[in-house]
Amino acid sequence: MAGVDDIDLRLVEFLRLDGRRSYADMAAEVGLSLPAVKRRVDRLQAAGVITGFTAQIDYTKLGWNIEAFTELRYTGRTRPPDIERLARDLPEVRAVYLIAGDPDALCHIRARDVTHLRQVIDAIHVSGGVVGTKTFITLGSSTEAVEAG
Repeated sequence: MAGVDDIDLRLVEFLRLDGRRSYADMAAEVGLSLPAVKRRVDRLQAAGVITGFTAQIDYTKLGWNIEAFTELRYTGRTRPPDIERLARDLPEVRAVYLIAGDPDALCHIRARDVTHLRQVIDAIHVSGGVVGTKTFITLGSSTEAVEAG
């Protein structure tokens, strides 16, 4: 988007870290009036730079203690929409990333425990076209500390 300046980038970063951050607080940080900050955020939304506001969830407090990434390998004729469908069909799948090379996709998963994770991976295997997976269970994340502020 043309016309994005350093202040716009700071506002985007403030909202990335805390989607509920007040316009008044951001205005004080960047040295603009509250209406000026609101106009900038509205413009960024209208341009599609800001696509929405979401809640950051602590899945461990919901009992979903396992976070994993699974590499997915598909048969040669699998279409990208069929791969992306996993994120819609399985609530444990937080995101599916189509990637270049081998593997074909990377799947971000949240599960209650290892048994639940195994069930999710089994469901992925029978979803169609999957010929192989490789799963990595996370031990922690530096983004959790950054997002918590």
